[in-house]
Amino acid sequence: MTEETITEILPPIRHWPALDLSGTDFDPVLTELMREGPVTRIQLPNGEGWAWLVTRYDDVRMVTNDPRFSREAVMDQPVTRLAPHFIPERGAVGFLDPPDHTRLRRTVAAALTSKGVERVREKSRRMLDELVDELVQDGPPADLTATVLTPFPIAVICELMGVPAADRHVMHTWTQLILSSAHGKQVSEKAKKEMGAYFGDLIGLREGSTGEDVVSLLGAAVGRDEVTLDEAVGLAVLLQIGGEAVTNNSGQMFYLLLTRPDLADRLRTDPSIRPRAIDELLRYIPHRNAVGLSRIALEDVGIRGVRIRAGDPIYVSYLAANRDPDVFPFPETIDFTRSPNPHVSFGFGPHYCPGGMLARLESELLVDALLDRLPGLKLAVPADQVPFKKGALIRGPEALPVTW
Repeated sequence: MTEETITEILPPIRHWPALDLSGTDFDPVLTELMREGPVTRIQLPNGEGWAWLVTRYDDVRMVTNDPRFSREAVMDQPVTRLAPHFIPERGAVGFLDPPDHTRLRRTVAAALTSKGVERVREKSRRMLDELVDELVQDGPPADLTATVLTPFPIAVICELMGVPAADRHVMHTWTQLILSSAHGKQVSEKAKKEMGAYFGDLIGLREGSTGEDVVSLLGAAVGRDEVTLDEAVGLAVLLQIGGEAVTNNSGQMFYLLLTRPDLADRLRTDPSIRPRAIDELLRYIPHRNAVGLSRIALEDVGIRGVRIRAGDPIYVSYLAANRDPDVFPFPETIDFTRSPNPHVSFGFGPHYCPGGMLARLESELLVDALLDRLPGLKLAVPADQVPFKKGALIRGPEALPVTW
């Protein structure tokens, strides 16, 4: 594209409020932004100024994988954002660019590959079986979120991380306080400091470790001076918190299957389609509210004829990319035979979610266990009475009342 064809007429700034959406309803503001053009401008409820937004699949992949857009530069700019409090820490993996980002991620990669994740499959299946045993024993009705969808991902991420079972509860408490905007900035910061101190001690104890869990790998890397203790702690905190995203994703997944019994029946009668079906559900589910972390343009970049100037903040919407009709024909349809399905639910580029393989494993185990062991599983209340989280960055049901 020649420089002359780059437009300098800026699109209007659209205010994007923090919406409390229920069910799997797609954000109406995002729908409008997708219609308005491939590159739009947004203002979120917090922070300062405005930011660019890209919603097309190819553009989202380009921005997330292009070194001209920096996460590190966000540290020095009060960018418009969804979260009321924003605690970026120097050296935190979410705010690093390659090569530092690559160096830090490499230390734990072995635990998060398909082989590393397979290491915890059997233990995870056993832990899930125990939770479902208890559920069946106590009898219906039950809150699926409280009984299974919350304790299971916590147990699995703690197992992968190398956090002792006795500390699962405190990890969950810290994570909830860090992720919620309801308690205010001080409470979130205090929880983050406490979790960081915990991991600092645990990693310090494992400096010469040969263990395969994340904390042991980090301890060994610190011992070899490959990463600093602060960097290792930052990564451990991020992975631990990220591990609980499965609670919300699977909550939405089961809400969808229980409000669309035709889909659940298909998965029951034909288990062979489950892996592909889970990918389609992951594509379809609106995982979060609005957008996540921004990037800053380090130089002028043209996208679809629009000039993004050096210093401008830019967001990508993975949710919008997952509904791009050029890549996913009939994107509003849940199609269990969709293939290929190159969804970006776990992100893209260097900051691709390191726990993607683990999340997929947990989703498969949950679908197998709950659909096979509770054949009559259904909602215990009308669909519109299922309470969804309010004021949260990540979407999901507060409770999922079921019977069987």
